[in-house]
Amino acid sequence: MFQVRIHGRGGQGVVTAAELLSVAAFAEGRHAQAFPTFGSERTGAPVVGFCRMDDRPIRIREPIAEPDALIVQDPTLLHQVDVFAGLRPDGYLLINSERGFEELGIGELCERFRPERLRTVPATEIARECLGRPLPNAALLGGFAALTGRVSLESVAEAIRERFPGPLGERNVEAATRAHARVAGAEREPARA
Repeated sequence: MFQVRIHGRGGQGVVTAAELLSVAAFAEGRHAQAFPTFGSERTGAPVVGFCRMDDRPIRIREPIAEPDALIVQDPTLLHQVDVFAGLRPDGYLLINSERGFEELGIGELCERFRPERLRTVPATEIARECLGRPLPNAALLGGFAALTGRVSLESVAEAIRERFPGPLGERNVEAATRAHARVAGAEREPARA
């Protein structure tokens, strides 16, 4: 089973990202589940989304304590919430930021993990360019597909189009495609410190 935890804030599409990721996995013939947890239901409040995917039926229903991958939609959470809790040493980390890990103040922490599995991608900026709004979730799913290989960009695009038919869906697919290309290109370079 592959487990993903997504950290962000209300209004950034954390819940939608988890759902889209599960639909992408399902489109590839796997079992998947997605669900959120949040405190106060207001814009800007911390939100956590969870997604599990497996080749077998998934019976477990509790929040993910030991994720195989983390997606951080809002880098301001890095020093407010223990987003790294339970992340395995061979886990994946994707952070929505133009800055590197040292600039984000987590360089030393990142030394515990495999550098080729750690990336930042400016998903909010990509979303602004493609959508005209700072909604990073689709871009981050494209980056996640490139970083982990657990779902394909094509399946992510299919899930986006299903959820958001028409021009809005196409603009989100464009954001996912750009982030995918950016993260895939970064894999040929050393991880940013």
